[in-house]
Amino acid sequence: MSSTPCIKCQIGPSVLNSDLANLASESNRVLDSGADYLHLDVMDGHFVPNITFGAPVVKCLRSKVPVGTYFDVHMMVSEPEKWIRDMEDAGCNRFVFHYESTDRPADLIRLVREAGMDVGVVVKPKTPVSVVYPLVDHVDMVLIMTVEPGFGGQKFMTDMMPKVADLRARYPNLDIEVDGGLSPATIDAAAQAGANLIVAGTAVMKSDNPKDVIQQLRDSVNKWLVYKTPA
Repeated sequence: MSSTPCIKCQIGPSVLNSDLANLASESNRVLDSGADYLHLDVMDGHFVPNITFGAPVVKCLRSKVPVGTYFDVHMMVSEPEKWIRDMEDAGCNRFVFHYESTDRPADLIRLVREAGMDVGVVVKPKTPVSVVYPLVDHVDMVLIMTVEPGFGGQKFMTDMMPKVADLRARYPNLDIEVDGGLSPATIDAAAQAGANLIVAGTAVMKSDNPKDVIQQLRDSVNKWLVYKTPA
């Protein structure tokens, strides 16, 4: 067996839960504390009942963080294809769209690829995980929402963990992200189910010691993560 893991733990704080008036300094604070990437929640007030920020803010933030910082942009928007070019220009690395937001996911994936970005697909809590099975070979990551999308600070939905476990069993080398209510108190459930990309908002951004929180999350994932090797 190879000693090189096919998947690894990464922690991506959600900046939505930060002091948005000081977005750059808040982002750099968690990056300095060991965050692997930044998770940016784009909401349009249509697909979800909240409005956050769009490409102009993402582009501005890009110039204020270290070169190479990975932007994981969660597009909670209607008609996501309209924003592909804007997000490419803004410096988005991974364009994550909701399965529920499009009737043509394969075409959307192709357009995102053509724009030079990685692509992820996400499902809401009430959407069965099976809808993403035909897409797994064409995306870089699947995101399982562990809260209803639209607002930060919600309670972690433990009953979403069978979705994560099902994906991990079927696709041992898939990057599986979880988003919503993740903290040192809930991370074991997500890690044991098989999540390896952890989006944590309030727990990290509101902490006086984000470095310690990030390390606790990472330690839990690494404890449970079973590395698989290619056949």
